[in-house]
Amino acid sequence: MAKKSSVENKVEAKVYSRILMILGIVLIGMSGLAWWAHSYTSNMVRDELKAQKIYFPEKGSSNFSPEEYPDLQKYAGQQVDNGEKARAYANGYIKRHLAKVAGGKVYAEVSAEYQKNPTDAKLKQQRETLFQGETLRGILLGTGFAFGTVGVIAGIAMYALIVSGLLLLAVSAFFAKRSN
Repeated sequence: MAKKSSVENKVEAKVYSRILMILGIVLIGMSGLAWWAHSYTSNMVRDELKAQKIYFPEKGSSNFSPEEYPDLQKYAGQQVDNGEKARAYANGYIKRHLAKVAGGKVYAEVSAEYQKNPTDAKLKQQRETLFQGETLRGILLGTGFAFGTVGVIAGIAMYALIVSGLLLLAVSAFFAKRSN
Protein backbone atom coordinates (compact mmCIF):
# COMPACT_ATOMS: atom_id res chain seq x y z
CA MET A 1 0.00 0.00 0.00
CA ALA A 2 1.41 3.35 -1.02
CA LYS A 3 2.04 6.02 1.56
CA LYS A 4 -0.29 9.04 1.31
CA SER A 5 1.19 12.34 0.32
CA SER A 6 0.96 15.40 2.52
CA VAL A 7 -1.57 16.92 0.11
CA GLU A 8 -3.77 13.81 0.25
CA ASN A 9 -3.67 13.84 4.06
CA LYS A 10 -4.67 17.51 4.11
CA VAL A 11 -7.55 16.93 1.68
CA GLU A 12 -8.73 13.96 3.71
CA ALA A 13 -8.54 16.00 6.94
CA LYS A 14 -10.51 18.82 5.29
CA VAL A 15 -13.23 16.40 4.15
CA TYR A 16 -13.49 14.86 7.65
CA SER A 17 -13.54 18.33 9.16
CA ARG A 18 -16.46 19.44 6.98
CA ILE A 19 -18.45 16.24 7.50
CA LEU A 20 -18.00 16.41 11.28
CA MET A 21 -18.84 20.11 11.32
CA ILE A 22 -22.08 19.49 9.40
CA LEU A 23 -23.00 16.58 11.69
CA GLY A 24 -22.24 18.69 14.77
CA ILE A 25 -24.45 21.52 13.52
CA VAL A 26 -27.24 19.05 12.68
CA LEU A 27 -27.09 17.53 16.19
CA ILE A 28 -27.15 20.94 17.83
CA GLY A 29 -30.12 21.84 15.62
CA MET A 30 -31.86 18.64 16.68
CA SER A 31 -31.26 19.60 20.31
CA GLY A 32 -33.48 22.60 19.65
CA LEU A 33 -36.29 20.27 18.62
CA ALA A 34 -35.70 18.14 21.70
CA TRP A 35 -35.82 21.29 23.87
CA TRP A 36 -39.10 22.28 22.23
CA ALA A 37 -40.55 18.78 22.83
CA HIS A 38 -39.40 18.88 26.45
CA SER A 39 -40.76 22.36 27.05
CA TYR A 40 -44.06 21.83 25.26
CA THR A 41 -44.78 18.44 26.82
CA SER A 42 -43.77 19.46 30.33
CA ASN A 43 -45.81 22.67 30.20
CA MET A 44 -48.84 20.91 28.74
CA VAL A 45 -48.77 18.20 31.42
CA ARG A 46 -48.35 20.79 34.18
CA ASP A 47 -51.12 23.05 32.88
CA GLU A 48 -53.60 20.23 32.30
CA LEU A 49 -52.94 18.62 35.68
CA LYS A 50 -53.17 21.96 37.50
CA ALA A 51 -56.51 22.67 35.81
CA GLN A 52 -57.90 19.47 37.37
CA LYS A 53 -57.14 20.81 40.89
CA ILE A 54 -56.23 17.40 42.31
CA TYR A 55 -54.48 17.61 45.68
CA PHE A 56 -52.99 15.04 47.97
CA PRO A 57 -54.72 15.14 51.36
CA GLU A 58 -53.14 17.30 54.03
CA LYS A 59 -50.71 15.69 56.44
CA GLY A 60 -52.62 14.27 59.39
CA SER A 61 -55.90 13.86 57.47
CA SER A 62 -57.95 10.87 58.57
CA ASN A 63 -57.86 9.42 55.04
CA PHE A 64 -54.09 9.89 54.66
CA SER A 65 -52.47 8.03 57.52
CA PRO A 66 -48.69 7.57 57.48
CA GLU A 67 -49.20 3.87 58.19
CA GLU A 68 -51.31 3.30 55.08
CA TYR A 69 -49.58 5.85 52.83
CA PRO A 70 -45.96 6.08 54.00
CA ASP A 71 -44.66 6.61 50.46
CA LEU A 72 -47.03 9.51 49.80
CA GLN A 73 -46.45 11.60 52.91
CA LYS A 74 -43.83 13.70 51.09
CA TYR A 75 -46.65 14.95 48.83
CA ALA A 76 -49.08 15.84 51.63
CA GLY A 77 -51.16 18.90 50.71
CA GLN A 78 -49.43 19.32 47.34
CA GLN A 79 -51.21 19.71 44.03
CA VAL A 80 -50.74 17.01 41.39
CA ASP A 81 -48.88 19.10 38.80
CA ASN A 82 -46.28 16.83 37.20
CA GLY A 83 -45.91 13.31 35.88
CA GLU A 84 -44.27 11.87 38.97
CA LYS A 85 -47.01 13.21 41.26
CA ALA A 86 -49.65 11.94 38.83
CA ARG A 87 -48.16 8.45 39.05
CA ALA A 88 -47.92 8.62 42.83
CA TYR A 89 -51.53 9.76 43.15
CA ALA A 90 -52.81 7.18 40.65
CA ASN A 91 -50.90 4.17 41.97
CA GLY A 92 -50.41 5.14 45.58
CA TYR A 93 -53.68 6.83 46.45
CA ILE A 94 -56.46 5.93 43.99
CA LYS A 95 -55.35 2.32 43.52
CA ARG A 96 -55.34 1.70 47.28
CA HIS A 97 -58.81 3.18 47.60
CA LEU A 98 -60.12 1.08 44.73
CA ALA A 99 -58.71 -2.08 46.32
CA LYS A 100 -61.12 -1.52 49.22
CA VAL A 101 -64.24 -1.08 47.07
CA ALA A 102 -64.88 -4.71 46.17
CA GLY A 103 -62.33 -6.74 48.08
CA GLY A 104 -59.54 -6.11 45.59
CA LYS A 105 -61.57 -6.90 42.47
CA VAL A 106 -61.14 -4.61 39.48
CA TYR A 107 -63.86 -3.05 37.33
CA ALA A 108 -63.91 -5.86 34.75
CA GLU A 109 -64.47 -8.50 37.44
CA VAL A 110 -67.24 -6.58 39.20
CA SER A 111 -68.85 -5.65 35.90
CA ALA A 112 -68.95 -9.32 34.87
CA GLU A 113 -70.64 -10.18 38.19
CA TYR A 114 -73.10 -7.31 37.75
CA GLN A 115 -74.04 -8.51 34.25
CA LYS A 116 -75.04 -11.84 35.80
CA ASN A 117 -77.04 -10.08 38.51
CA PRO A 118 -78.17 -6.62 37.26
CA THR A 119 -80.55 -6.05 40.17
CA ASP A 120 -77.77 -6.13 42.79
CA ALA A 121 -77.50 -2.49 43.97
CA LYS A 122 -74.22 -3.11 45.79
CA LEU A 123 -72.56 -4.53 42.67
CA LYS A 124 -73.95 -1.62 40.65
CA GLN A 125 -72.42 0.92 43.05
CA GLN A 126 -69.10 -0.94 43.17
CA ARG A 127 -69.02 -1.10 39.38
CA GLU A 128 -69.65 2.66 39.05
CA THR A 129 -67.06 3.54 41.69
CA LEU A 130 -64.45 1.26 40.14
CA PHE A 131 -65.17 2.58 36.66
CA GLN A 132 -64.76 6.19 37.75
CA GLY A 133 -61.66 5.48 39.83
CA GLU A 134 -59.94 3.34 37.22
CA THR A 135 -60.74 5.91 34.54
CA LEU A 136 -59.19 8.72 36.57
CA ARG A 137 -56.24 6.51 37.40
CA GLY A 138 -55.74 5.66 33.72
CA ILE A 139 -55.92 9.31 32.69
CA LEU A 140 -53.37 10.31 35.32
CA LEU A 141 -51.03 7.52 34.26
CA GLY A 142 -51.51 8.08 30.54
CA THR A 143 -51.58 11.81 30.14
CA GLY A 144 -49.86 12.80 33.34
CA PHE A 145 -47.14 10.28 33.97
CA ALA A 146 -46.55 8.95 30.44
CA PHE A 147 -46.40 12.32 28.71
CA GLY A 148 -44.49 13.79 31.66
CA THR A 149 -41.91 11.04 31.18
CA VAL A 150 -41.70 11.83 27.46
CA GLY A 151 -40.95 15.43 28.43
CA VAL A 152 -38.18 14.36 30.79
CA ILE A 153 -36.65 12.07 28.16
CA ALA A 154 -36.77 14.87 25.58
CA GLY A 155 -34.90 17.10 28.06
CA ILE A 156 -32.22 14.45 28.53
CA ALA A 157 -32.01 13.99 24.75
CA MET A 158 -31.53 17.73 24.36
CA TYR A 159 -28.43 17.69 26.56
CA ALA A 160 -27.07 14.55 24.90
CA LEU A 161 -27.50 16.12 21.45
CA ILE A 162 -25.80 19.36 22.51
CA VAL A 163 -22.84 17.53 24.03
CA SER A 164 -22.53 15.23 21.00
CA GLY A 165 -22.78 18.15 18.61
CA LEU A 166 -20.15 20.15 20.49
CA LEU A 167 -17.87 17.12 20.60
CA LEU A 168 -18.19 16.67 16.83
CA LEU A 169 -17.44 20.37 16.32
CA ALA A 170 -14.32 20.04 18.48
CA VAL A 171 -13.13 17.03 16.49
CA SER A 172 -13.96 18.96 13.31
CA ALA A 173 -11.71 21.80 14.50
CA PHE A 174 -8.93 19.28 15.12
CA PHE A 175 -9.19 17.97 11.56
CA ALA A 176 -9.42 21.53 10.22
CA LYS A 177 -6.05 22.31 11.86
CA ARG A 178 -4.54 19.21 10.27
CA SER A 179 -5.75 20.35 6.86
CA ASN A 180 -3.81 23.63 7.03
